[in-house]
Amino acid sequence: MGKLTVRALRAVLAVVLTGTVLVQALMVWALFTDPEDGTLPLTAFRVLTIVGLMSAQVALVCVWRLVAMVRRGTVFSHAAFRYVDGVIGAIVAASLVWFAVTAVNAPGQREDPGVSVIMAGIGLAVLGVALIVLVLRMLLVQAVARDVEATQMQAELDEVI
Repeated sequence: MGKLTVRALRAVLAVVLTGTVLVQALMVWALFTDPEDGTLPLTAFRVLTIVGLMSAQVALVCVWRLVAMVRRGTVFSHAAFRYVDGVIGAIVAASLVWFAVTAVNAPGQREDPGVSVIMAGIGLAVLGVALIVLVLRMLLVQAVARDVEATQMQAELDEVI
């Protein structure tokens, strides 16, 4: 991975992380200062927003760490699994938060339940992304095993020579 790519990705991650922290701070502030007017369950939506942004922040930090490992050439190691697992967990958590948002929003959609169905479909799609990352984790497991095997074979070859 080139230096420019790493810098660009880190810049994007930093901007998104900063934005999520700012939105979270605003949601916490609104949670305690802006009362509900009764039209929507604002408190529930605000809490879900805070939790959803926390899951995004976990994923961003894990991706940051994985990029650092790629840059150092250590991504094909057992240490990378922790961060990949963090990304998978964050995506699953985001999906669960989205399902909760769908459930909180559903009573307001009695005349048009299609909105709730579409929202539930989006939640399933997010779970699908978690499954895709899980498959990529399995590929990483295979790559790490091959790297260990290649290192052992190189050590044996060095002994012979």
